[in-house]
Amino acid sequence: MIVTPLDSAYLDSKEHYVFYHQMVDFALKELIVSVQQQEICTSKEVVFLKQYCDLLLYSIEAMRIKYMYDDEDNMKVDLTDSGFPNYLEFRYLFNDLSLRENYISKLKDVSELQNEFLDRLMKAKEPVKRNKLFQAASIVYYTSVEQKYIYNRFVQGKIIDAPEGTGVQYMTSWSFFDVASNRPFVCFMYFDYSGRDAVKDKEIIYDVLKTVADREMSLDAMAYSIDRKLPDIHPKHIKRIDLGPFHNVFAKDENIITHTILESIGKKEIGLESYVLSLQVDEVFSGSEFREGGYFSKQTLQNWSKIIQQKYVFAPHRIIQLLYSKTPEIMNSLAKPPIQISELKV
Repeated sequence: MIVTPLDSAYLDSKEHYVFYHQMVDFALKELIVSVQQQEICTSKEVVFLKQYCDLLLYSIEAMRIKYMYDDEDNMKVDLTDSGFPNYLEFRYLFNDLSLRENYISKLKDVSELQNEFLDRLMKAKEPVKRNKLFQAASIVYYTSVEQKYIYNRFVQGKIIDAPEGTGVQYMTSWSFFDVASNRPFVCFMYFDYSGRDAVKDKEIIYDVLKTVADREMSLDAMAYSIDRKLPDIHPKHIKRIDLGPFHNVFAKDENIITHTILESIGKKEIGLESYVLSLQVDEVFSGSEFREGGYFSKQTLQNWSKIIQQKYVFAPHRIIQLLYSKTPEIMNSLAKPPIQISELKV
């Protein structure tokens, strides 16, 4: 699927940027706490999930700084089933920071810009011009934002020893931002390794994961591809978290929950700060094994269980009441009743 800027809604003011970032930041932090309380993820998985969410929030904050006073461009929130920034925004940010040294050399000296601000405010008694504010924001952006912390299309976690009680040797995680759905996904794999050392052979494992597990697809197909591409790896459990959609006033998709939120905001039944965060967890487990290949090149592969799919909705109490009233069929199909999280106070 080709993603274009036309697939997005624009944030076109400083207030929009601040409000949107506040909403995403609040919702994701509430989610992390609830996911652990509800035992949707293990304590180790929660640690990695928080790290990936921190990268996402860091990137959105960088976008806020970059676009705050820019008259020529605006950040775009995806119009598909997402509510998060359009994938192109992350790509633009990453590529832009590749040229940071070129831009820094062209920026005005900070002390010179400060003197201009003081002259404008104290002597002329006039507000600072918008283009000067953009210059100041650019200095902050190019001197403080680090490219390595920008949420990329694929983010690889480390291979570590699996927690006790899992019955396997190793665990690893990775995250990707799916281009088609414009949503972040976080994956965990628990596996045994018959090679020399999984940590020492990590680059081979990472390369395969980046090649075959960097987009939304059927989870059993992903598991089979990993298993087949890495003969020494024996995956036992793969878990994928689909983060979103993030239903809020800036989302403009056709999702029923989003539509319900927007309609109720329009009727002033709920406030502009109202939000809902959907979450889906898919899991597969290995069962028996089978052999595949020719006589001299047989490979042992896993038979995978049926995909276990569980859907969750996180929302403040008032919004949960609204959803039960207007979308009962969705609420009744969840793995658990809607999980209450705090209201955003603006």
